[in-house]
Amino acid sequence: MILTNPVLIGVVVMCALCLVRFNVLLAILVSAILTGLVGGLDLAKTTSLLISGMSGNLETALSYVLLGALAAAVGASNLTAILVRSVSDLISQRKFLLIFSIAALSCLSQNLIPVHIAFIPILIPPFLAIMNKMRIDRRAVACALTFGLQAPYLSIPVGFGLIFQNILVKEISANGMAVTLKDVYSVMWIGSLSMILGLVAAVAFYAKSRDYGEGKFAEVAQSVENAHMTRKEWAVLAGVVVAFAVQLIYGSLPLGGLFGLVTMIVFGGIEYKKIDLTIEDGLKMMAFVAFVMLVAAGFANVIRETSGIGDLVKAVSLLAGGQLGGAVIMLIIGLLVTMGIGTSFGTIPILATIYIPLCISLGFSPAATILLVGVAAAVGDAGSPASDSTLGPTSGLNADGKHNHIYDTCVPTFFFFNIPMMVIAAVVALMI
Repeated sequence: MILTNPVLIGVVVMCALCLVRFNVLLAILVSAILTGLVGGLDLAKTTSLLISGMSGNLETALSYVLLGALAAAVGASNLTAILVRSVSDLISQRKFLLIFSIAALSCLSQNLIPVHIAFIPILIPPFLAIMNKMRIDRRAVACALTFGLQAPYLSIPVGFGLIFQNILVKEISANGMAVTLKDVYSVMWIGSLSMILGLVAAVAFYAKSRDYGEGKFAEVAQSVENAHMTRKEWAVLAGVVVAFAVQLIYGSLPLGGLFGLVTMIVFGGIEYKKIDLTIEDGLKMMAFVAFVMLVAAGFANVIRETSGIGDLVKAVSLLAGGQLGGAVIMLIIGLLVTMGIGTSFGTIPILATIYIPLCISLGFSPAATILLVGVAAAVGDAGSPASDSTLGPTSGLNADGKHNHIYDTCVPTFFFFNIPMMVIAAVVALMI
């Protein structure tokens, strides 16, 4: 029975709890336990899988904590005020320019300078004072950030995009349909186009002004005129540069964060007697996000250990009734799986083993198959309470406590990105 499927029950319960403002961390934990029990696992086994699965996001969690400390050090310096002053004349009263500039910068974090969400807790909080002054609805900015974190890897085979598309090539080829990297990027641009349309719609929908008050970052705006570079600011800036450089060279965010902090300490960006305070401030900013990512990895491990995904696909494939039905079903299942585990990269191997034979049996072309599998994995990355594509934007926009993760990030990004991607992918798959 579809209605008793453990994956379906677990994801629906998680989303429902989040929507009634139940704590996200507890919602994922409760849903993981429920998924395991419904899937035939006992409580001890489910708990063990949940805990062991957390190791999948240990690097990400450590990265978040160290980046939070970097952001705290930047916030304690005059760099924030200087940054605001340097761009305030350019973007003054041009809120659409600011929003789309943030989207463009976010795109660069996936390909040109592949630091992923590392820039958000450092760059976004200083701009909150300007956003408040311009009365920008932060839901539009959340959509801009999520767009930049997701759209590039769908279509551009560079940086994280190369990783995502190589996974598609590997898994599709391994399951009976030989494809190349060229085949993938020649069709996956349709997914990015869908997100562009969604971004434009989101910015238009949230164009109306929204008041947040001055908040804790008002002092940034007040200190702009007197801000200037001192030894401390140069040391903090050097630490940020070192953090990004090390991450690019060694491909490790934790290592980059650690080297960045050490650089700041050695050159005086962080006073020795204030190291503990800086780390504590970083933990306050990012620890919750880090723990959500850990628990999300545990939830994903529980999902994989049940037979829920395979049973779900087999049950609904009987209802496909042709290519359109099959495409819709595959996209909906992909949405559910990715919403639950919070990563489109990890969803591809889970879906490919069943989707490829199904696509072949339904007569889909290789291009249509690539599009369906790629988009099925990607939908849900936006909108998932457990995805770094939503947790990252919230970590920056909620630095003053005035941005709700579920209703201000997850819900807007779900509607403006997932729905267009699913509709356009289903229609185009029938035409190519």
